Amino acid sequence: MKKSNIIMLIAVILPLGLFLFPLWKITLEAPQYPTPLGMYIHINDFADANPHDIKNINLMNHYVGMKYIPEAIPEFKIFPAGILITSLIGLIIAFKGNYKWFLYWFILMVVLSGAGLYDFYLWEHDYGHNLDPKAIMKFTNPDGTQMGFQPPLFGSKNILNFRAHSYPRLGALFLGLGIATSLIAYLVGRKNSKTTEQ
Repeated sequence: MKKSNIIMLIAVILPLGLFLFPLWKITLEAPQYPTPLGMYIHINDFADANPHDIKNINLMNHYVGMKYIPEAIPEFKIFPAGILITSLIGLIIAFKGNYKWFLYWFILMVVLSGAGLYDFYLWEHDYGHNLDPKAIMKFTNPDGTQMGFQPPLFGSKNILNFRAHSYPRLGALFLGLGIATSLIAYLVGRKNSKTTEQ
């Protein structure tokens, strides 16, 4: 087996770490919570950072009219299937394909990951802006418009007296490393191909 194909095989295996480790984490810090509230976002589930965190976040958000964080969303079925399908395609390419196919897999994974991030942003936007007009508490911006409570896609942000943090976790690192490694496999394969032709 060629060196580039071995590297490609490693690239395909790495994203499977999404099934073992969280993809993302959102944390809410506030003076009234000595231990920050938080939740992990896995490829197929939401999970508490500390016991009952999601329940407490839902209770708190109810007062400003935000939707409850559901136990499941459609993406929890789509994303795992997408990773398994792309991994299967990647395995076939790693064993049977030449280096040019490694680049196609790299592009496919970049596009799908970008689409996943955009979908996450849209979910956050709907979650933070589509508020119940009958909410107990209403907050407005200085210009009089309704205040949104969207957490950041990446980074930190102040929301009322909360400091919200949103950062990728180990699962996202495995995915990113897998995508980057496939590009390395392509470059190694292309270099070896040119050396063989000379």
